[in-house]
Amino acid sequence: MRIAPTAALLLLVLACSAPARADDVRDARTALRAGDRTAALATIDKYLASKPQDAEARFLRGVILNEMGRTAEAFDVFFLLTQDYPELPEPYNNLAVLYAARGEYERARATLEMAIRANPAFATAYENLGDVHARLSSQAYEKATQLDASNRGAQAKLALARELVGFVPKRPAVVPGPAPK
Repeated sequence: MRIAPTAALLLLVLACSAPARADDVRDARTALRAGDRTAALATIDKYLASKPQDAEARFLRGVILNEMGRTAEAFDVFFLLTQDYPELPEPYNNLAVLYAARGEYERARATLEMAIRANPAFATAYENLGDVHARLSSQAYEKATQLDASNRGAQAKLALARELVGFVPKRPAVVPGPAPK
């Protein structure tokens, strides 16, 4: 499953943003791309101390925390963003990825459906929803084979679902970039 970049957060970037804001957020992204997560977090936290409601910066903070392996904190960031900005699909997507990582596939499914309602053209959410459905299918076929070991159809479908669930595309990591202008 894929964590979403910040491109659609353009809706939240105000035309009158202060230059310091752009510099701080850009510096945090640059540090994250360079692998310096600690500096990225410090930079974005400093910025958020003065602009705590900036959705783009909060989202970036969640991405940084996730990259640092601090998934519980990242979860909280994305969850609160869905509450404060329900029109944004990216926080729902990233929250769903964290639900799926916990094995909470039904919650991940429902959360991805919220992302798609927020933006019906959000391809990453559809891809992640497909991954979640594959996991749910795998669980259902496994239960079917446990209940009826002679069910060859369920066995074949389980094998296909397991193959699909195990497929990991070769993609570079996505680091959020600046919102398009």
